[in-house]
Amino acid sequence: MLYGGSGWLLGDWHDYDRAYCVDLVQLRAFLTTTQPKLAAALALDDDNPTRRTFLARLQGEITRRGTIAVLRNGIKHGQHQIELFYGAPSPNNALAVHRYGQNRFSVTRQLRYSRDETQLALDLALFINGLPVATFELKNSLTKQTVCRRHPAIQTGP
Repeated sequence: MLYGGSGWLLGDWHDYDRAYCVDLVQLRAFLTTTQPKLAAALALDDDNPTRRTFLARLQGEITRRGTIAVLRNGIKHGQHQIELFYGAPSPNNALAVHRYGQNRFSVTRQLRYSRDETQLALDLALFINGLPVATFELKNSLTKQTVCRRHPAIQTGP
């Protein structure tokens, strides 16, 4: 479902895999659409060792190189070169225009990211093809939420 007519898809926090920090539904949809044989080889539909190995590799590459580098250059996983984003096309390149249109930009509200019972959540997270690229904490002066809210566990002096 498109979010607000903007071309962004509405993500669901239930689709976020906290262990690997990816939106599995969006990642699987992108890979299935753009690289179907690869998606089948990675067995993304079920929780299994093949999928977990790939997700661990993806997470490791993001940690090592950063999300933007992984989106731009993809990753090597075994014998597979995995493309994770198609860049902005030149005007007269029909194939590049088609590929760019297959990217999945999604926005997820109230993204629960903590793995424990605290259920900590971010107000908003933006994803490209299932990989998180930005998070937001929204504040509202009418409800006395400010950017500088002190956490009770943080000591500010003696």
